Amino acid sequence: MIRKLPIGTQSFEILRSDDCLYADKTKIIHEIILNGRIHFLSRPRRFGKSLLISTIEALFKGHKELFEGLYIYDKWDWTQKYPVIKIDWTLINHSTPELMETSMVSYLKEIAQNYQAALNMQSAPDCFRELIRVLYRKTGKKVVVLIDEYDKPVTSHLFDDKLNDVRTAIHDFYQVMKGADEYLRFIFITGVSKFSGLSVFSALNNLNDITLNEKYAAICGYTQEELEGNFMEYIDDVADSFGWSREKMIERIRFFYNGYSWDGKTSVYNPFSTLCFFDAKRLKAYWFKTGTLTFLIEMLQRRNRTNIVLDEISVDDSLLDGYTPENPEEIPLLFQTGYLTVKEIGNGENGETYYKLGIPNYEVNRALLMQLLLVYGKYPMQELDKLRNAIETRLRNCDEEGFANCLETLVATVPNELKMNCEAHYHALVLVWLRFMGCEVHSEVSNNTGRADAVWKQPGFTVIAELKYHKSKDKETLLNEAMMQIRERRYFNLALGRILLLGIAFSGTEIACKMEVMER
Repeated sequence: MIRKLPIGTQSFEILRSDDCLYADKTKIIHEIILNGRIHFLSRPRRFGKSLLISTIEALFKGHKELFEGLYIYDKWDWTQKYPVIKIDWTLINHSTPELMETSMVSYLKEIAQNYQAALNMQSAPDCFRELIRVLYRKTGKKVVVLIDEYDKPVTSHLFDDKLNDVRTAIHDFYQVMKGADEYLRFIFITGVSKFSGLSVFSALNNLNDITLNEKYAAICGYTQEELEGNFMEYIDDVADSFGWSREKMIERIRFFYNGYSWDGKTSVYNPFSTLCFFDAKRLKAYWFKTGTLTFLIEMLQRRNRTNIVLDEISVDDSLLDGYTPENPEEIPLLFQTGYLTVKEIGNGENGETYYKLGIPNYEVNRALLMQLLLVYGKYPMQELDKLRNAIETRLRNCDEEGFANCLETLVATVPNELKMNCEAHYHALVLVWLRFMGCEVHSEVSNNTGRADAVWKQPGFTVIAELKYHKSKDKETLLNEAMMQIRERRYFNLALGRILLLGIAFSGTEIACKMEVMER
């Protein structure tokens, strides 16, 4: 009998008792526990963090029967059982600092009751401190603390006036663990964002951030081996419904949902999207629709930083190490929330580590571009294929007026309140539309003399484009500046064969193009 899909199942006990599919992660969990006491892991939402916490909880509580058949079954000392404090911030009311305090106190007292104990303290930090000591004395065993979604109170108030009060409210709470070290066996903390300077990191001096550690790169998500080893019956079933071969079906699933990496080598599937696909038998953007960060999209548009998601970018490792809640940076936000992933890790000239980041897969790429289009324009989606064909035809025929007309069609859909008097905005607008229509376009492509605004492949030739905007300069002046820059900086050295040099001018509300063909 085919095993059930664990869609939405965050309890390891329910998953195992209900005979659901489980990709065995206990080998990695065992290694984590053997290699330290205090760990932090960042992964995007709906990536299996809660199930991971639940699995560790069942392990330390000694639920041996749940682990039968798994790697760790004959490697764990089941005679040792530990008291566990599991804190899930999604279950605690943190709409205000006052409600968060009250809710946390009730939450901790309920945990105490589960161990037939009572707490006398009234504040959340004092209750937490008392609970750790009470469980230690009652059981004679050191306490395991598991914190899921540690950053939820902060991210929920990232852009409102309660942020500082919430940070103050949780500071003393996390500080408790530092003073209770002698009573603690193991601490594991998960979240989406890593906020530098937040008390959980300053309070725990020996905290090991395993987010980018290659040994634990596959702790969440499905590897290719796990997908094919656990879901082959589902793969064959959905392949039949598509009328495809097994091989083609695997390739399509990989294209849509694989590609997440935290070490540049180990690639994993988005578990939520993969499970939803097997259930619905439709290739769709499941994960993206569960909570797109609208403020991030608007931030990219407002700061003219759309190039971050249009091309792979290289960043220093310090940029991924965290950011302050008061000053969120686009790149670490996009990385930690799952819209960017590690494509490659390398070393600079001085030995420093750099990370090449890019969009993980088709699901995120397509859905992210669609969200960008919502803030850049309102062109009818059903007309995109027709417009793409028109653009390709105009380029192939060197039809300057026709191509300019296509751009005018796009720009005409942008609401007046979104139109901005800057070149970067129009640059982003054109690139987003071309990328969404399926054009293989890259922005800010460098050679040794400068950076071309855009380079993209067309059947039989390559387009090298330079875009100019000015609210008062005439179109011809801007076009001459664009073409002169392409020639003087020899951007055409970026390609071989038939090359189309394309100048685009936005002069106030007017648009014009100039094209030249050359062979190399």
